[in-house]
Amino acid sequence: MPIGSRSHPLPRVRPAVAVVAILLVAGVTAGCSRRPESLPRGMTSEATDARQGEATRSGTPPTGRDPTFVPPSWKALEGAATWIDRPVRDSLQALRDELAAEPPLAPVAEALAMRNDSTAANALILSALGQLPGEGEADPDARLVRHLRADIGSTNPIMRDTQAEFDILGLTDFGLFSFDRRMEPFATAETVASWQTSADGLADKVVIRDDLSWSDGRPITAHDVAFSYGVIMDDDVRVPSVRGGTDQLRGVHAYDERTVVFFHRERMATNPWNLNFPIIPRHAYEPGWRDDPTLRTSPAHRALEENPVCGGPYKIVEWKRGERIVLRRREEWSTVDGRRVRDVPFFREICFLIIDDPARALAALREGEIDEMPLTPEQWQATDDAFYEHCTKVAAPEWTAAFFAWNIRSPLFADRRVRRAMTYAFDHQRMLGDLCHGLYQPSTGPFHESSWVVPRKRQAPANQDLDRAQQLLDESGWTDSDSDGVRDREIDGRLVPFEFTMLVHDQPLRVRTCELLRDDLARIGVRMSVLPMEHSLLVDRTQARRFEAWHGGWGAAADPDATESAWKTGGLRNLVGYSNPQLDLLYDEGRRELDRTKRGERYARIQELLWEDQPVTWLYWRAGLHAFSKEIRGYVFSPRGPFNFSPGARSLWRPLPAAADGSE
Repeated sequence: MPIGSRSHPLPRVRPAVAVVAILLVAGVTAGCSRRPESLPRGMTSEATDARQGEATRSGTPPTGRDPTFVPPSWKALEGAATWIDRPVRDSLQALRDELAAEPPLAPVAEALAMRNDSTAANALILSALGQLPGEGEADPDARLVRHLRADIGSTNPIMRDTQAEFDILGLTDFGLFSFDRRMEPFATAETVASWQTSADGLADKVVIRDDLSWSDGRPITAHDVAFSYGVIMDDDVRVPSVRGGTDQLRGVHAYDERTVVFFHRERMATNPWNLNFPIIPRHAYEPGWRDDPTLRTSPAHRALEENPVCGGPYKIVEWKRGERIVLRRREEWSTVDGRRVRDVPFFREICFLIIDDPARALAALREGEIDEMPLTPEQWQATDDAFYEHCTKVAAPEWTAAFFAWNIRSPLFADRRVRRAMTYAFDHQRMLGDLCHGLYQPSTGPFHESSWVVPRKRQAPANQDLDRAQQLLDESGWTDSDSDGVRDREIDGRLVPFEFTMLVHDQPLRVRTCELLRDDLARIGVRMSVLPMEHSLLVDRTQARRFEAWHGGWGAAADPDATESAWKTGGLRNLVGYSNPQLDLLYDEGRRELDRTKRGERYARIQELLWEDQPVTWLYWRAGLHAFSKEIRGYVFSPRGPFNFSPGARSLWRPLPAAADGSE
């Protein structure tokens, strides 16, 4: 019987929620096979040095997912390789050198007295207050109070997944690599003595410094690096946020206490990025990680969550869930055996206050309870004399895209025409004008228009077209067969109404954006409800794929290949279930193309495919709107905002009280 027969209506039900082979070894001759699934010719387990045997006996995790991989002996490695030096930089000194070439546009006192009401004023404030301190200018005993919108879920660096975790663990964890505000990678001079890449691009050798220690006093060694890689790559350990890229390595091996070599499956443009994974202390996690691959449920792991062993410039000294997290400067980070070996961090203590409500956070900033916070467009517009009494604000472009995500596993959104209809139904201009106050720019994909990967032919931003939206829904079989005002369709013999729930973080702008979509969809016969929720619950629901739709945003990747996990078939962060074989091939080609211009063409086509298929409805690029206490200096922005690059938050400082007002 055809759908819509009035004499035999079908029962109405809600739809269910869908829920590189390394040849850098002796004995490899010209013409040898480069198949990644095979061992290099002439290599057997006996060819490795004694250290490998010791590591295996001690229970060190296997080197990666390739069970055939055996690292070459040190003699074989050095005999076959020609090494090329790679950049090792002090990020703070590099920033200081950059700023020295850009003299401030005005004195500090003038910048502090200004209202940020124009592009020129914004540039002047950023220039004057973004400088680093001269000798004796910074208060060494200062305390910084930062704002967090949500609590963290873990203090373990390899478990990090949320922005809050990146903010905090970026100050406490140990790392070898970073990237600057131009998204260029380097090895950090604070932890690395040298970084070299083999001439064939198949191996990277890092010598770490010998003056590094964990917060419990144990030395940091190359074995910690190799151990961490093995844990990250273990299938029983669920760390999708940090495995992307790391899984492109063939293996990581520590040859002694200071020397670690990263082996690549093949020469790729993305190889430098694949080295940058978080590192955990082997001595703390090795005894029990196999018995508890969650890394958080055993008594030992729970104790590590409460009192983490840190390897960065700060350590966590207090974590009161839902309220605050306190970090304290590690004196042994900068001074070893009475000798200054690294710069002393500018703040003795950094406290993160967790304030979910933006209005309450702004009140805390005005009252001096916190020193910085991101502003919503509405808050940016509403700054008044009371705000400028103790605070100032700055803006900069930021590559964070907001979207509506559609669960393609759901029968509601499996058809591309339906997803495109959602985009056409939404009043984008009203969102940008009324809700975002003209401060955000429309987005057309995951790559920002100022990056090097966007299409030469720019995609026009979406505009509301209700007629086109209705046409697409009609074509996909969603019609109002029983004239009750809600579209429906027969699925598995039952008449299913087009109604669904949009999950969203309980933040005013995001909730209002969803409510705008709800009202627009009602005009074309689609019923949507809005379900605001606490941030951690939203993360849990989306990662478990327990949603029909959700509203959220993702920050920019330092390299475009890092977006693969979100869009490639089976990607670890492909929450919506999207699949396009052509896009998968483009990602494979993009990482293998060494010419940057040609690489950009691959990612540009990826952006075009994502626009055509609409696994999400792209909404806007969030501008970096930020407020600071007038006592804070040193904020510099990147496409990831003022913090999520190097030095990022490490460049913030507070002047000695006598100079806080900008006086000489």
